[in-house]
Amino acid sequence: MSRTILRGRVLTFADEPKSLDDATSYRYIEDGEVEIADGRIVGVGPFDGARDAATTIIDHRPNLILPGFIDPHIHFPQMQVIGSHAAALLEWLNTYTFAEEQKFGDEVHATRIASLFFDELIRHGTTTAAAYCSVHPQSVDAFFSEAARRDMLMIAGKVMMDRNAPQGLLDTPQSGYDETKAGIEKWHGKGRALYAITPRFAITSTPEQLEMAEALAREFPDCHIQTHLSENLAEIEFARELFPNLVDYTGIYERYHLLGPKTLLGHCIHLSHREVEIVSDTRSVAVFCPTSNMFIGSGLFDYERLHRRGARIAVATDVGGGTSYSMLRTLDEGYKVLQLRGQRLNPLRSFYHMTLGNARALSLEDNIGALVPGAAADVVVLNARATPQMALRMETVSTLAEELFLLQTCGDDRAVVETYVSGIARKSQLPPTFSGAR
Repeated sequence: MSRTILRGRVLTFADEPKSLDDATSYRYIEDGEVEIADGRIVGVGPFDGARDAATTIIDHRPNLILPGFIDPHIHFPQMQVIGSHAAALLEWLNTYTFAEEQKFGDEVHATRIASLFFDELIRHGTTTAAAYCSVHPQSVDAFFSEAARRDMLMIAGKVMMDRNAPQGLLDTPQSGYDETKAGIEKWHGKGRALYAITPRFAITSTPEQLEMAEALAREFPDCHIQTHLSENLAEIEFARELFPNLVDYTGIYERYHLLGPKTLLGHCIHLSHREVEIVSDTRSVAVFCPTSNMFIGSGLFDYERLHRRGARIAVATDVGGGTSYSMLRTLDEGYKVLQLRGQRLNPLRSFYHMTLGNARALSLEDNIGALVPGAAADVVVLNARATPQMALRMETVSTLAEELFLLQTCGDDRAVVETYVSGIARKSQLPPTFSGAR
């Protein structure tokens, strides 16, 4: 059996860091190795130089070796929406996003964008994501086909929406159910593919469609559920107008039994006390999307309020409302959001969220998110001297936490030296620059 050893400064988390001094929450090896065979990690420890003819050593010193980044909320059809100017969420959706998503009824277009989408994830060190496809089943097929070609662990699903969108993006309660069920049977659990039941948000689903989503969740309890919650004040008001008999926005998903440990709730900015309690008590995941929230002007996520209540929190890019595929850029913006709230996000916790924390949010911590024997060999290698600015600052960096904070604050895809998926180096196989020509 051939084996690969990645040599470098190894960092992996065992738990959520309680402070910068919490050395028990992570393992750091100054000259370490990650041993890989058949796409999985078989050993992690200090580099000992042992090798045989069947072992390849790749020396990444002095760079950091970490688990691949995980993005738990991203929109695959919105690649060409990034940077679109609008005043607020609903204007942005109606002006740009819905127009763009109608293109994904074309299988050729969906296939092209899927290839470029995964290029960008790999370029930025992301090895797993939970993605929204368009309403079209062919967008799901294009997404999972490309993920399978690269052997990437991905969660995705077609959005279900039967109102308040252009005709070309509407399904019906029955067709949304039928197409989602067919997608689950075709893709869920095949290779590394996992399906997410995806009612886009309460505004675009009738009560009848949410009943169908509830039926799917009951039939397929091992599937994830993903939707949006309380991103924007106008959105919240509209949702309450559409469901006047329910107590609040969260109550809509509560009514249709769509909350639970595998439910990913994008945004969760403007939650009442009751809603925070429900999100926490159901073990649903509040997904913090800082670049999107800042760009669209939706509001400032209250991390500490949810954290104190014991709510599960993930951090995500939310491309294309989010303006970068980079989890480093995302946590940089997350730090700034919390600064404005008078809260602190230390760099250890930031890197925990990008890796093990987001794996736990996806209920996948037994497979990804940590460099431990038995885990998938999804790995990212980071260079804190990737740009002249960073190299100069590194001359005065003296601790691991300072280096992580520099990567988070100034890093982007240039800081990603390599991205390994199932032990295969993928970033070095990409075209040197992004190009629309394929």
